[in-house]
Amino acid sequence: MKIGLYFGTFNPIHIGHLTIANHIAEHSDLDQIWFVVTPLSPFKKKSSLLDNRQRFEMVYRATKDYDKLRPCDIEFGLKQPNYTIDTLTYLLEKHPEYEFALIMGEDNLKGFHKWKNYELILENHHIYIYPRISEGNVETRFDGHPKIHYVKAPIMEISSTFIRSSIKAGKNIRPLLPEHVWEYVDEMNFYK
Repeated sequence: MKIGLYFGTFNPIHIGHLTIANHIAEHSDLDQIWFVVTPLSPFKKKSSLLDNRQRFEMVYRATKDYDKLRPCDIEFGLKQPNYTIDTLTYLLEKHPEYEFALIMGEDNLKGFHKWKNYELILENHHIYIYPRISEGNVETRFDGHPKIHYVKAPIMEISSTFIRSSIKAGKNIRPLLPEHVWEYVDEMNFYK
């Protein structure tokens, strides 16, 4: 089975995340997409994050009605900050029967050469890239790479940062969140 790993803090998960993941699940050779909820990204500040379990609960609620989408809390028990190469190594040890691939936005590919052991990741894993509007260029070393696959997914210009600040400002952003996630955010008074 081929599993696509979609890493993120998902603070909160929104319809952009779901749309991209479902599109890739339906229009690629991946069998499932696992939303890997990251406790602490090396590129983000922890103070802005909800508790790990609360973010995992939102991902669970968002994906529970999709056969090919799953929440994954594998990084909660790993050393922090979380580096993708370490998570991939752990997953391969735990699930040698699966083939793991990465899913990332084109904006992340632009900085991929700065990731810990990015060469090893590319040597052992395929990467599925979805389009994002962002500045800068992808490194030429990745042009035509046999393990980098561009997916013609919808361009989703929704961010969790925008959602959090809109909620704090008292704006109605309900259409941007899956219904079960909106209910949980509202019930728990998150981001206010």
